[in-house]
Amino acid sequence: MKKKLSAVQTIFVIITGVLILWCTGIFLFAQDSSEYVKKGWAVLGERKFEEVHQITDKCINEFSQTADNLAARLSELPSKGEESKYQVMNDVATCYFIKGEALMREEKIPEAKKVFKEAVDKYPFAVAFDPRGWYWSIKEKAEITLRKLETGKVEEFEEEDVTVSTKVKLYDEGDEFPVNYSKYGKFSHQGRKNYKYIITDPVGLAKAAGEGIYPNTSSVKFDPEFVKIKKELSSIDHWKILNSRDLNLAFYKWNVAPEPGGVKLFYIADILERSGLIKQAIKAYYAVLVHFPSSYGWTYWHTPWYIGKAALYRIRFLLRENPELGFKLDEASIQIINGYDNEVRNDIFIVNPGKLVKTSFLSKIKNSFCKEKERKLGRIVETRGGKRVKLIKDNRGNWQMLVENKPFIIKGITYAPTRVGESPDFGTLENWTTQDLNKNGLIDAPFEAWVDRNRNNVQDKDEKTVGDFHLMKEMGVNTIRVYHQPAELNKELFSQMYKKYGIYVVVGDFLGKYALGSKANWDPGTDYDDPVHKKNMLDSVKEMVLEFRDEPYILFWLLGNENVYGVACNADKKPESFFKFANEAALLVKSLDTQKRPVGIASGDTLYLDIFAKNCPDIDIFGTNVYRGKYGFLDLWDEVKRVADKPAMITEYGAPSLAKGYTMEEAQSFQADYYRYNWLDIFCNSAGYGAGAAIGGFAFEWLDEWWKAYEPSYHDKKGLFAGPFLDGYMHEEWLGLCSQGDGKSSPYLRQLKKSYFIYKELWND
Repeated sequence: MKKKLSAVQTIFVIITGVLILWCTGIFLFAQDSSEYVKKGWAVLGERKFEEVHQITDKCINEFSQTADNLAARLSELPSKGEESKYQVMNDVATCYFIKGEALMREEKIPEAKKVFKEAVDKYPFAVAFDPRGWYWSIKEKAEITLRKLETGKVEEFEEEDVTVSTKVKLYDEGDEFPVNYSKYGKFSHQGRKNYKYIITDPVGLAKAAGEGIYPNTSSVKFDPEFVKIKKELSSIDHWKILNSRDLNLAFYKWNVAPEPGGVKLFYIADILERSGLIKQAIKAYYAVLVHFPSSYGWTYWHTPWYIGKAALYRIRFLLRENPELGFKLDEASIQIINGYDNEVRNDIFIVNPGKLVKTSFLSKIKNSFCKEKERKLGRIVETRGGKRVKLIKDNRGNWQMLVENKPFIIKGITYAPTRVGESPDFGTLENWTTQDLNKNGLIDAPFEAWVDRNRNNVQDKDEKTVGDFHLMKEMGVNTIRVYHQPAELNKELFSQMYKKYGIYVVVGDFLGKYALGSKANWDPGTDYDDPVHKKNMLDSVKEMVLEFRDEPYILFWLLGNENVYGVACNADKKPESFFKFANEAALLVKSLDTQKRPVGIASGDTLYLDIFAKNCPDIDIFGTNVYRGKYGFLDLWDEVKRVADKPAMITEYGAPSLAKGYTMEEAQSFQADYYRYNWLDIFCNSAGYGAGAAIGGFAFEWLDEWWKAYEPSYHDKKGLFAGPFLDGYMHEEWLGLCSQGDGKSSPYLRQLKKSYFIYKELWND
């Protein structure tokens, strides 16, 4: 028999329930408020302004009190990883911003200005999430828009950057280079599981290693410069100082940084390297291999970053670039079993730190990047593809692409010459393959681009109209990468490009990424187990193949674009379902393509490589977007060869030509070096060299695109997310090998960056 509650008990339960709901309101409200944001952006894109106002007003009215309470807690932007704690505030502020955008597009300027100002005043530390993976400041973008409305110009307030430039000056360099670790301890289980180095003489090892290099944690305390600034260090953020030019201060801060030993030591090595102390940097990187080979960190996208592997390849890079040191790293290897997912708890490390050994006199003076003779290719044991374009593998494991029976390495570029002021986010992106703004019968960027040699943003008499296709041919490009969605491609344009310039096309289907092809809603996006989505995507793939299969300029087919990272698809959550479906799509392509061209995939780094290998026997090429830094692609080639035994290509790689605290000249030089070393790493792992698995790559990208950080009429200088670049941030609007100058002569003007001339040298050799 149930016992009835008294009136007092009932009231107590109700009050308790209300208090619980109030205290946990952040989490209960977060999902509901975010739904308003999703709907608001969607109807704004469709220009359904009345619905925009209904949705945003409802969100603001319903959640503003909670948002105000959250805003009162903040005195600065929330730290990375903390943004979701302020979800309701972020959503309410975003709804103000969406409402302001709608009013602006309705040309209700006074009302728009009022709404933007209210967002700035009420929620100065609110951030909005970009579905491509990063957060942006609502205040910052609202203020840019306000200035645009008030002055007619798109401007961003830029803080004066007071740059202090120093380099590390060591108090104690240590007694040995390289350190003879066998004198100070014992190696156990080298090349096997459970590797470790056991120190038997810590004092001797510390003396040999030097300041800042494990286990030497005491020398820095006696460094006179450290003693001077010791009290200041507690107020400095070690992550913010890391990529500054004040390397001396960064070095001292990282010696006391509250990070795991491997992470701390790696970045100390990085700071030493940037200070030009190459021997000390090599010692520090090698100490990572010896003491902390299984250390890991996390990328911005929360994928594991294995520090031991990174240290190993940096040592090889530095020894190759500094042959006068007279050493090489012998027999070093780190293999990570179960290392292709986002889970680190199941990782098993097989470690051999190897040994730094002396090289011959000839090796010291040799100036070859690959540092090895080209191997002779063996007997063909496997062929994929058709008669005209094929992939062959020899009995020594080398993969090679042949076009009309001649060796072909992809010297590719991603080509999307977006006009300044256009944006897919605003629904203003035009189809560049048909764009003819001056109505002269010529497609603008491909045929009418011109080079602004003196960078005065004016076409002078001696600056002739030549077109991008001509410039790319001069650079050495032999292939471009495009997608047949969302806009219809101009086949005649590609035919002209191929006939006149000999440039091939790799055409792709997004395979549900960004919900393209699946016809799914952006949120939750494509589901690779949904039969309707799968049918829609196969229909899209079929349409692509039937449209282009008879075109001689098609080199091969491409499926996806780093789907494994998610973004309007669930390949990150269901990788097996995704790769099984990708293989199904590849079989469809092969059944329709009468020329039997190869089929590749564009994945994301080596995430889920093992699942790809197991489920994609009919995909011929493992392609992947990779941004690992200027040191190249590390062990990617060996991993693809070992796990998947497929030819490999890089479908995206590159670096921005902008860095905070550095001049344009310095940033362009960094970008050029990045591109040089990345390409040489590709070449040195092609048939006859290294892993023998690389068949080329696509630099990302041809031209700076101004829309990626929201305002498409302004060349944004803010870093969008952390990455292995000069200032530690990705500036996505500055990735091009060419600039659009001040944007006033877009889409025609081209200012060629240093990277263009690097490729002109490398690709025409």
